[in-house]
Amino acid sequence: MFPLTASVLSRRPARLAAIGATALIAAGIGIATAPAASAAAAEPGGWARVAHLSPDTKSVDVQLTALAGGAVVYELDDVAYGAVSPYIPLADGTYVVSMVPSDAADGTQPVVQQSIDVAEGEPLTVAAYGRNADLKTTVFEDDLSAPADGQARVRVVQASTVEPTVNVDTAEGRPIARDVPAGAATDYAAVPAGSWNLELTGADESATSAVDLPAGSVSTLFVLDDARGALTAQAITDSATLADMPVGGIHTGGGGTAVAAVNPIGVGAAAAAVLGVSALIAVRRRREVEADA
Repeated sequence: MFPLTASVLSRRPARLAAIGATALIAAGIGIATAPAASAAAAEPGGWARVAHLSPDTKSVDVQLTALAGGAVVYELDDVAYGAVSPYIPLADGTYVVSMVPSDAADGTQPVVQQSIDVAEGEPLTVAAYGRNADLKTTVFEDDLSAPADGQARVRVVQASTVEPTVNVDTAEGRPIARDVPAGAATDYAAVPAGSWNLELTGADESATSAVDLPAGSVSTLFVLDDARGALTAQAITDSATLADMPVGGIHTGGGGTAVAAVNPIGVGAAAAAVLGVSALIAVRRRREVEADA
């Protein structure tokens, strides 16, 4: 049964160094995969992935820089709206995630910068969301614990700017998530594996989404804006099977929203993208910080 009571969880503290942005319009959600670039060697300790969830911010180039020493350890190119990168293996430590417009001149100030603390065995998702004039970032702690036999684990991330809060229900009216605010992630919940037809509703907008939850999978459903300014959803797989953890070559962080690949400099490729699915309950507490647009 879907749990229905909202329980609030803490997430890793996130520190945002905010910077000016160039407002440019994205035409719809970036379902097409984006080419990716380089990575420097790092001892895998934890993992991080990046999500571009700002509908009117153009494609961005992303850098992950080690706070100690300032070395750029990964770069991702042309990350479009709605795209989620594969998990990137990182040594334990603090990193700064920076995003700049893809066609920006060298030296352009980042749209946002977000520091993250990577710890052994812990996967993170770094998301930029909201309108370009009011960009925010947040860091979600991902939980890839395997579900029981015949089950799947899912959550919802509310990144739509169309509605301040969103409800998710099955087509039969069974509640999945209630009043999820922008920039929030629900807890993961165990649900029966299989196909689900979901309804997304806010105060004024509604939409439907069909998702498949394979047995043993862990997934996230991102609620976004479509090209018409209506609600839509994109589902990705966080972990495809009960044995998966996001080390090079496994099925994590992909699907229609995924950045195509990460081409490493001196290490094996980060993680392959695959199609996934999602939905959930209880809103996770997150500390977020605004960037000056």
